[in-house]
Amino acid sequence: MKKKTLSGLFWSMADLISNQGIQFIIQIVLARLLLPEHFGLIAMMTVLIAISTSIIDCGFTQGLVREKDSSQEDYSTVFYFNFFMASILYFIIFISSNAIGVFFREPELAPILKILALVLIIDSFGIIQRVILIKNVDFKTQTKINLIAGVASGILALICAVRGYGVWSLVIKTISMQLIQTVLLWLFNKWIPSFVFNIKSFKRLFGFGSKLLVSGLIDTAYNNIYFILIGRLYSSSQLGYYTNAVKLRDVASQSITASIQRVTYPVLSGIQDDEEKLKIGFRKVMKTTLFIFFPIMLGLAAIANPLIPLIYGDKWVTSILYFQLLCIAGMLYPLHAINLNILQVKGRSDLFLLVEIIKKTLLTLLIIMSIWNGSGIIGLIWSAIVNSFVSLLLNTYFSSKVISYPVKEQMKDLAPGFIISIAMGGITFLSGMVLPGNDLVTLACQIIIGIVFYVIASKLAKIEEFDTIYEMIVPLIKRIRHKKYSIADKAN
Repeated sequence: MKKKTLSGLFWSMADLISNQGIQFIIQIVLARLLLPEHFGLIAMMTVLIAISTSIIDCGFTQGLVREKDSSQEDYSTVFYFNFFMASILYFIIFISSNAIGVFFREPELAPILKILALVLIIDSFGIIQRVILIKNVDFKTQTKINLIAGVASGILALICAVRGYGVWSLVIKTISMQLIQTVLLWLFNKWIPSFVFNIKSFKRLFGFGSKLLVSGLIDTAYNNIYFILIGRLYSSSQLGYYTNAVKLRDVASQSITASIQRVTYPVLSGIQDDEEKLKIGFRKVMKTTLFIFFPIMLGLAAIANPLIPLIYGDKWVTSILYFQLLCIAGMLYPLHAINLNILQVKGRSDLFLLVEIIKKTLLTLLIIMSIWNGSGIIGLIWSAIVNSFVSLLLNTYFSSKVISYPVKEQMKDLAPGFIISIAMGGITFLSGMVLPGNDLVTLACQIIIGIVFYVIASKLAKIEEFDTIYEMIVPLIKRIRHKKYSIADKAN
């Protein structure tokens, strides 16, 4: 199990980091070629596409991954349902596009949305292909597919941007990437649906997935609600600044959160009946994730002042404060995901739904207070920060109901790494205020200071995850070197 987990985690992180890295580079170039309002227009449509994607999936993906033995009939049934729902939702969005443009006071949205929504139908063809790869913990194949699609769609978008296509460059990038991914999934995986729709399979999977669907819709809506509020209450330029700050934050947060979530869910599902082994695995994942993630997010917030002007240009300096606060709001994301994974692993989709409703009710109240106080975009982000920290307590409380890992014990395990990360972030930020030189020199010095401090502090505090990470990395490096030498020997 350990070997399978490490291999899956390596390729999952390689997939997401390489893909995010490519998208990040492309984003930098596009940010210099396009205007903030172009990114704002696309962001206004993000929530519609995201909610539609959740409805299309209907929680079936998690249900299929959780089941130890899924049949051809199960896969085929879900495949046809996904395509049917995608077609219905595309039609609804198509006929509603003009009204959506009026709502955001952006008439240009209507024709863009009619084309962009095609990704729903395209994506529906690849959902089962991804499920099969995830169940097999085959992230190596997904890495190849996403890498090829990311490079090809990025190059196409850059060509369009240079030729003056404006916001359509971003539309073409999104559609082409989804199309290439879907085609490659079929070529690499070679799964073919049967001409069957099994009602029993549908009812069984829907029984588990329906609660996840509702919680997923709530979560997706609230994850994207800021795009709606900022797009409706403020200008497309301000939404563009916010959007690129989110994307920069997500280069790190989404890569780590998604890779850990994708790997741990199928692996922990495989040991769901062994309570002791499940707790040990869950605890180790929690502590190791914190050790990696906290310093990255707080470190990014600390180096934001030289980082954003350096990569995006001076016209994006408005994004700096947004980015710093978003990093703080997002530093707990992997811990949320891991705790919620346990509820799914144990089949407690009812608790999963309940905790999502409680968290979103709290966020709604915080958002209303922020708008009422007239604190602007900064106030909205602060509401997300408060909600994230309260949500951690809620997630750990409910996960402790299904696994013998109480909230107090979880907080005790998280405290040392959290304290060291805060100290590292503070020292890194202060060093940037006193260091002389241009943005590049300041950035390099801050990164070195932050890494050295964190490593030394972790070693002095005897954080066991330091050794765990070392034990994980060394074997992977040896395997890569061994493969490199083997290829060289064959070539000779």
